[in-house]
Amino acid sequence: MGKKRIIQKSEQEIIKEGEKLGAKIEREIKAKTSRKVDEGRIYISSTYNNTIMTLTDAKGNVIFWTSAGKVGFSGTKKGTPFAASKVAEVMAEVVHKLGIKKISVFVKHVGSGRESALRTLVARNVNIVSIKDVTPIPHDGCRPPKVRRV
Repeated sequence: MGKKRIIQKSEQEIIKEGEKLGAKIEREIKAKTSRKVDEGRIYISSTYNNTIMTLTDAKGNVIFWTSAGKVGFSGTKKGTPFAASKVAEVMAEVVHKLGIKKISVFVKHVGSGRESALRTLVARNVNIVSIKDVTPIPHDGCRPPKVRRV
């Protein structure tokens, strides 16, 4: 095996990528919202394979959504806590641009990105009013199979 070649991006390339992502987010926000929203909800669906975050108003109408795949991760990297934190950074930026004052967070599933997404939202000064776990739990489970008779 030869040497590992690590691709190093210059600061200018990193800045250009950030500007592209910011411009894309702004276009989506302008296209989807024309009204003022004061309170919102963020639904975090963190599975083993991906992290999806959805921003809605108080009635449940979707304003913006993003996922680890949409941010730029692919394959098994989408299910990592780092990818979830990047998704949460994008969501926090959208919340600040829309001027939403109160956020209720609903977390679903058992992926590794649950906590890191929440921590990132708190670190980005999003005013979180409540956090609720809405992971589906089977109350009685499936019916067991019939007894095998030999």
